[in-house]
Amino acid sequence: MINYNGEILSSDLNLSNSNRAFLYGDGVFETLKVVKNKVLFIEDHYFRLMASMRIVRMQIPNNFTLEYIEEQIINTAIACNCSDAARVRFTVFRNDGGFYLPQTRTVSFMIQASSLSEGNYSYSDVSYEVDLYKDFFITKQLLSTIKTTNKMINVTGSIYADENDLQNCILLNNEKNVVEALNGNLFMLIGNKLITPSIEDGCLNGIMRKQILEIAKKIKTFEVLEATISPFDLQKADELFITNVIIGIQPITKYRKKEYKTDLSKELLAILNSLV
Repeated sequence: MINYNGEILSSDLNLSNSNRAFLYGDGVFETLKVVKNKVLFIEDHYFRLMASMRIVRMQIPNNFTLEYIEEQIINTAIACNCSDAARVRFTVFRNDGGFYLPQTRTVSFMIQASSLSEGNYSYSDVSYEVDLYKDFFITKQLLSTIKTTNKMINVTGSIYADENDLQNCILLNNEKNVVEALNGNLFMLIGNKLITPSIEDGCLNGIMRKQILEIAKKIKTFEVLEATISPFDLQKADELFITNVIIGIQPITKYRKKEYKTDLSKELLAILNSLV
């Protein structure tokens, strides 16, 4: 079951061969989590989606209110029998027509939902090894901070990780500084400082990143910073972890020869669960 422009369809949608998201990556999307008919962090997702559409000069439909989008997401999860705990992708793409220059600024949307095993964020104590991915780099620009349908760096990086028995990779920007992981934002605890790359470094303006920053700033035992991180800093760190809306917090246990603690990850995850 999918939702196409507000209509629940019982079979997969056959997109035209002129679909601009397919031909040019001319689309943006949000990955959301639904728990018991509630869309987590819906306001943050909504405002990021609106900002993303404005950045790529899409025409925002008049009915794209927060209430309408939330209703469509929940309706889709219910139709897919996964409203207790669901992963939802809300994709907006420019309508067919044109080459690089589109014939229209109008858009369509598609919503897909799949079930999750549980609604709560759970701590994972499995071994989780990462390394740098250096074949391609993220540019320091506004476009890098939003979720577009062009994710070729993440795709090729995921293949590299799989080929090298890694659980994830860390992406670098064009100045060779740390940006994020393949599937989420990166946090580093070093001494009494919790640091995550700044938006200016080219990282995704992550929804869970925002939640963790807000939670961490209320803990008075360390300083919270958005700052540039070099690859050399990673080996000095006491703790590394990845954040996204679906997993919550994923501790990194090993980077090259360095192994990390997971104490702060556990603490933040417990606070996060108490809030959602």
